[in-house]
Amino acid sequence: MTTGSGEGVEAVDTGASGSRRLMVLLAAAMFVLVVDTSLMNVSISAVIKDLDTTASGVQSAIALEALVSAAFILINSKVGDLMGRKRAYVLGLTAYAIGALSMTLAQSLLPIVLFWAILGGLGASLLLPAMQSLIHGNFSGGAQKQAYALVGAAAAIAAAIGPLLGGFVTTYLSWRVGFGLEVVIIAVVLLQIRLVKDVPYTGDRHVDVVGAVLSVVGMGGVVLGILVWQEGGEYVGLLMVLGAVALVLLARWLVRRKRASKLTLLDPDLFRFPHFTAGVTGQMMQQITLGGAMIALPLFFQMTLEYDALEAGLSLAPLSLTMFAAALVAGRRAGERRPAAVIRAGFVLSTLGIAIILPLVPRVDSGWWLVVPLAIAGCGLGLLVSQLNNYTLAPISGDRVSEAAGVNSAAGSFGLSFGLAMAGGLMLAALSFSFTHQVQDSNVIPADEQAQITAALEDDAEVMSNTQLDELITGQPPEVEQAVLDINESARNRSLQIALLVPLLAGLIGLANSFRMMRLPDQKPLASLEGMDFG
Repeated sequence: MTTGSGEGVEAVDTGASGSRRLMVLLAAAMFVLVVDTSLMNVSISAVIKDLDTTASGVQSAIALEALVSAAFILINSKVGDLMGRKRAYVLGLTAYAIGALSMTLAQSLLPIVLFWAILGGLGASLLLPAMQSLIHGNFSGGAQKQAYALVGAAAAIAAAIGPLLGGFVTTYLSWRVGFGLEVVIIAVVLLQIRLVKDVPYTGDRHVDVVGAVLSVVGMGGVVLGILVWQEGGEYVGLLMVLGAVALVLLARWLVRRKRASKLTLLDPDLFRFPHFTAGVTGQMMQQITLGGAMIALPLFFQMTLEYDALEAGLSLAPLSLTMFAAALVAGRRAGERRPAAVIRAGFVLSTLGIAIILPLVPRVDSGWWLVVPLAIAGCGLGLLVSQLNNYTLAPISGDRVSEAAGVNSAAGSFGLSFGLAMAGGLMLAALSFSFTHQVQDSNVIPADEQAQITAALEDDAEVMSNTQLDELITGQPPEVEQAVLDINESARNRSLQIALLVPLLAGLIGLANSFRMMRLPDQKPLASLEGMDFG
């Protein structure tokens, strides 16, 4: 919320070095938040099998979790201010723990949607802003820098090793054990909550309710419309139009309230800074690229190549590890290179990597073929991670940088959810279209069965491995079974290629935006940006 008065928060004196144990606990909480989605991605095939659900259902839950976090992070930042940052931190962690516990105990997809996606997303939107404020208020001087560095490192390490860790646990134990371990870590953190000193909020305690509602409806309507389309539901157009209209009304509402010197959900004047506008656009495109890739690649490894969770995690490792390494190296050794030039190089590499993968999808029989393009894409995404946050927030003064960071984080989370949802929706639409037309053109499949398959796909197109499909069509003549399996192979690979067009196009838009960045003069940060890249 924009108040003009700032937070008025002073750091709590915890001694020269602060509480090392508190730093570790905060880092552990951040590790769980980041590793959670990686665990879900590499466990898709195991979750589908254990819960007797669908790939699109699981991917919708992943996209919904990101959407809820994005839609509520701005308003929940204010809610956390009003209820107390420590309480918001506890409630956020508790909600996340309930979500992880639901994954451990779930026997169907419904509790995962309700508790892991929705409640967990709400928890993340409370937790991230509260954690930022608590670090700022519980540490000072060098200890504060150490705390920010440790928590940031925990997030980066979780993103790098998440696919490997999740794959190992899922393959040799169970995906339920992985989420159960998250519950244990959160429980340990909460048992030490006495170490956290609350940070009082002294700013304006009013809430821009209209702005908050329009923000939630706007982001929610657009992405929910895509998810409903993906699941074959109704009112898709209405939801998307409602979301788009709400976002337009939000922009007008914020400008009108600002002119009247009234409280706003966020300061629309932030978008008068060309660096901020270009940076937020780049952040959104980067996250759409990542989201689209993380919908298609795990399904390719687990459905086309029929890898188990560990094999899928190992296959994704070139992307996650090079992303971590490139971000680390570029962050430390960018030197005199212009941030905009590094960002441009990042979009070039990420787009090139995805472009190389596209023609390989129907032609390769091993994840080894994708090591180089995944590493190229990972290096590109790492370059973007190293520069985009600082570039976006550089022109923002100290009293507004926290708010600007929240907007940047919300834009990134919205981009991630949009990329997941759009890639998933296009993938299923392409699968249905391609499968139907190939079945109708088949000279092997009898006409009555062609009609049955076409009718079924109109309501329930689903990504399946050939092994899964073979179990469903047992009893058919061998030539019919083989024809259906061949069609499934062709249609599935084509649909995955179309899904990869989402990150490819997002990368190209980001690349075009980076040329706009190059035309802007370099801007040195007007305020300390430590801890402003959470979420």
